[in-house]
Amino acid sequence: MIYGQLSDAPAYRGIHPRLDRVLELLTPEFFATVGTERRNLDGDSLYVTRFDVSTTADDSRLFEYHRRYLDVFVTVQGSEWVDIARPEALELREQHDDYWGAAGESEQGILLRPGRFLVLFPGDAHRPGMAAAQPEAISRIVFKILYKE
Repeated sequence: MIYGQLSDAPAYRGIHPRLDRVLELLTPEFFATVGTERRNLDGDSLYVTRFDVSTTADDSRLFEYHRRYLDVFVTVQGSEWVDIARPEALELREQHDDYWGAAGESEQGILLRPGRFLVLFPGDAHRPGMAAAQPEAISRIVFKILYKE
């Protein structure tokens, strides 16, 4: 997992070529071009979508994690808490394609607000969209990167 400021994104280059491309796109100018429909940047290997949702205090929602894809989250409007846990500490409830949904308790959390980004690697269980203080409308950009072929 990587949590950083957008201005520090170039420091994380060299981990994976597709992640390098995303790190270059972490700009307000690019965010303004992202819509709510999936936008392929490299087919199923790299795509981006904007989600306009409301945060919630419902901690009974499932965590999610992936085996092949990594996620890059950027909250461009509002603030959200992203709960984090180890998959082995959770109870698997559903699985399809590269999605594992599991129930359990958060072990830590990250406050995501404009100017910050979060990279979640395969196996990083996360529950985004939690209310930071009270429920609010947010806009989040999510990049999906095929990390393990």
